[in-house]
Amino acid sequence: MGKMSRRELLSLSGPAAIGSVMGAGVFAGAATKDATDPVKRLKIIVFGAHPDDPETGCGGAMLLFSRAGHEVISAYLTRGEAGIEGKSFAEAANIRTREALEACKILGARPEFLGQIDGNCEINQKRYQDIYNFLQKEKPDLLFTHWPIDSHRDHRVCSLLVYDAWLRLGRQCPFYYYEVMTGSQSQNFYPTHYIDITTTVTEKHDASFSHVSQDVQAWYETDVERVQVFRGMEYGCKYAEAFIKHAQSPEVIFSKMTGSR
Repeated sequence: MGKMSRRELLSLSGPAAIGSVMGAGVFAGAATKDATDPVKRLKIIVFGAHPDDPETGCGGAMLLFSRAGHEVISAYLTRGEAGIEGKSFAEAANIRTREALEACKILGARPEFLGQIDGNCEINQKRYQDIYNFLQKEKPDLLFTHWPIDSHRDHRVCSLLVYDAWLRLGRQCPFYYYEVMTGSQSQNFYPTHYIDITTTVTEKHDASFSHVSQDVQAWYETDVERVQVFRGMEYGCKYAEAFIKHAQSPEVIFSKMTGSR
């Protein structure tokens, strides 16, 4: 057998599989949609503990999905109530909700706010049931949430609540974790899949910068820009977002969902 190029080797690996699922069809084993139908509109839910988490973690992929005609939901566990110094929880929630709505407009996503409080996120029977009920109602075809090994407690809570609901619903849809501020927040994140976001990186930037109250300019270059450049180097493109697929999750081909690599 002759020597294979790096791109050919990547095409045989898990990371390439994710990048190749976003275009026409869907995921092997997905129970809710016909994976052979190239025009079927899918529902994708991206969970985040706070406004700005989905946008900075996988905003490029979210826009690729929405541009391809799929329904994208940005599900915020909180409204960022504790996130603005000098503001009451109610004032901060109002400001950050408006920022999230603006970011979702840019990414073509529908915002949903799930009723927990920033800095005081809980794991208990009621909170488990809340997320289960939400997913049972929405019936997603693809699910993303925080990686659970994270320095921020709210991120860990969000991840575990979503994971529990996915298990209770029978692992029916593909399930992936995304990273945020890797090194300072997400830890031990070793991707299995990548998505080329070169064509949507500008809009991801704009959506992230919609969160004016979070002083995004002060940390975006080091905590977001640097990571997506590095993930692009790993995947062989200019900019990429990286994901970890749950081992028991159905497989998905991202390029078929989005028409991109």
